Amino acid sequence: MTHYILALDQGTTSSRAIVFDDTGVAVASCQREFPQHFPQPGCVEHDPADIWASQLACARAALTDSGVDPARIAAIGIANQRETTLLWDRVTGEPVANAIVWQDRRTAGACDRLREAGRAAMIAELTGLELDAYFSATKLQWLLDHVPGARQRAERGELAFGTVDSYLVYRLCGRHVTDTSNAARTMLFNIHTLAWDDALLALFDIPRAVLPEVVPSSGLVGHAAAEWFGHPIPIAGIAGDQQAATFGQACHRKGMVKNTYGTGCFMLMHAGATPPVSHHRLLSTVGWTIDGRTDYLLEGSVFMGGATVQWLRDGLGIIRQSHEVEALSTSVPDSGGVMLVPAFAGLGAPHWDPYARATILGMTRGTTAAHIARAALEAIAYQSAELLTAMQKDAACAVTELRADGGAARNDLLMQFQADLLGIPVVRPRVTETTALGAAWLAGLACGVWESPAALEHQWQVDTCFEPRMAAERRAALMARWARAVAHARSWAEPED
Repeated sequence: MTHYILALDQGTTSSRAIVFDDTGVAVASCQREFPQHFPQPGCVEHDPADIWASQLACARAALTDSGVDPARIAAIGIANQRETTLLWDRVTGEPVANAIVWQDRRTAGACDRLREAGRAAMIAELTGLELDAYFSATKLQWLLDHVPGARQRAERGELAFGTVDSYLVYRLCGRHVTDTSNAARTMLFNIHTLAWDDALLALFDIPRAVLPEVVPSSGLVGHAAAEWFGHPIPIAGIAGDQQAATFGQACHRKGMVKNTYGTGCFMLMHAGATPPVSHHRLLSTVGWTIDGRTDYLLEGSVFMGGATVQWLRDGLGIIRQSHEVEALSTSVPDSGGVMLVPAFAGLGAPHWDPYARATILGMTRGTTAAHIARAALEAIAYQSAELLTAMQKDAACAVTELRADGGAARNDLLMQFQADLLGIPVVRPRVTETTALGAAWLAGLACGVWESPAALEHQWQVDTCFEPRMAAERRAALMARWARAVAHARSWAEPED
């Protein structure tokens, strides 16, 4: 009898649900965008009600479209946008404020003060993370300090903090948990002891009573109440979206690398069973915990990937739908010398500059919307190329291929340019929604649909392999020009108290 898994993929700009069968084939899916809120420059928020409503609606629609009886769904797997910070009432489930999104920069000043106090090295040693507003700790601290009465209520145990996975599990089954991969992104979790760290809690002034229980990435955590889908369904897999995508790309062995081209771009290399040490400002993070074993990853993060294309659509209005960017970009042979540095929310790895701002350089009177669109696509590849260069230096190994996934991985122009810049093949799998697939695999392993990660690797299949065809000299010249452009975007915004 065929087994089915319901994967919930809650992203930054949209929620998605996919029903997979036990061969890894997507039987049905649904995706819905939800509103983004920008209350002040540098601030990005979500209404938790929008997150929940869009995710629940997608899950119900995917189940209906699949024609699968909910009683035949073996498990639910959850993947989520990471670091986004929520705080809610433990009894009513009502959020006390909007969620602060991972892209939000309001706590950059708080990070600066900690850095000036000499705390960055200690944070990196315990968490594997850069001291940056990207992560949850300073966001949670901000909520506790700025929402009236929140700190007192949190200390009394009345409030619950969580990343999006925690909130979804709470809404589905009432438990307050997170998995090791998401806990590792909070800057409150010790990746060596795999526990909330007292020194970090003291540093950020976070009461322990507000924290979720940490559970494995693959394992039963509860059952979604029958009211949601008509039948109680086990929740058996949880992972941050990029860890889930790495698992779904079958990067289960040391040295394998994937890049997800989503709202941001996230490149991760399997680093084995011990936390890696980066000398090039990459992150050391938990990949997943399965059957008592924790695998670690080396990660580089780009804040603006597909979100740059959304800016072309929503901010400039030069395309009506995101998929139109490829046709517009291919209408010109190249970017005409235009460079776009999409530092709308600062720059991530390897620069970690929260004060960088988006910049367009090299325009002339001959510059058209097509040149800007092409420069926007190419910027995604330039940023990712920087990550792989740093990653190979840290790992001291040559990467032979890059596995690509995410919405923008369907863009052939982008994938070919990426291969050209890297000088290695970029491989796109048949299933590009590997985030959802990874969540499904983690859930299926826990409930016996699959016996082991090794049993899953044959399900990963190649769709297209983009071979590099750019001369090394041209590649080097383009990367040098990109470095010049980035230098112009650095340290543009003034630090605010």
